[in-house]
Amino acid sequence: MKEDNLAGERRDIVGKVKEMAGDVTGDRSLQREGLSDQLSGKVEKVVVAAKDAIAADGEPLLDKAQRFTRKRPLASAALAGVIGLALLNTLRGKR
Repeated sequence: MKEDNLAGERRDIVGKVKEMAGDVTGDRSLQREGLSDQLSGKVEKVVVAAKDAIAADGEPLLDKAQRFTRKRPLASAALAGVIGLALLNTLRGKR
């Protein structure tokens, strides 16, 4: 799973570079592409973390999710936001 996490980190960094390049050149398309890459990288890292959590032990996933939400409510809200944005980005323009 370490390679998957590195791939997500790479995509996030490349997205930041694209966004900054778009800012400097005034290229809105490049900015949007950079933001999209950043979001994809973050989602990929979350998916890898979820896979690792599931594979770590036999504890039911729902119990882990509830405990995580209680311990880290802001991180849980951010995670829900990232997933929501990813879904919106995926479904955008499809009818």
